[in-house]
Amino acid sequence: MEFPNCINYLLTVAQHEVFQEFSTRLAPFGVTPGQYGVLNCLWASGSATPKEIAQALRLENSTVSGVLDRMQKRGLIERVLDPKDLRSIQVVATGAGMAIREDVLRTVEELNVRILEGFPAEQRENLLACLQSIGKIQE
Repeated sequence: MEFPNCINYLLTVAQHEVFQEFSTRLAPFGVTPGQYGVLNCLWASGSATPKEIAQALRLENSTVSGVLDRMQKRGLIERVLDPKDLRSIQVVATGAGMAIREDVLRTVEELNVRILEGFPAEQRENLLACLQSIGKIQE
């Protein structure tokens, strides 16, 4: 197989391009693409355990722990004891983490539109469906 036709190569290059664009556009908010993923989980649910965040983002627990450490230092999240189970930690967005919500979500929406704008509607739908299928993501 020719390397430029290898699915791993194509997905890696495409992911790198998207990641670079997201990194650049999220930088003014002091958020990386990975941190956006964490915040999005928290904005949707209000709170989550580190394990729940790792599962939602399909990351290793140790990776999420490092991301949470950096986010806590930046004041975007807090780790609090779960009042229902004092052995469990819940992660919540702070006021600073909530304050950037609308701007970050608008930026991500604009990025999604910009990255896919060169594709006709049917191709956009097919691309998203194919990526969801490859990633075993159920909408």
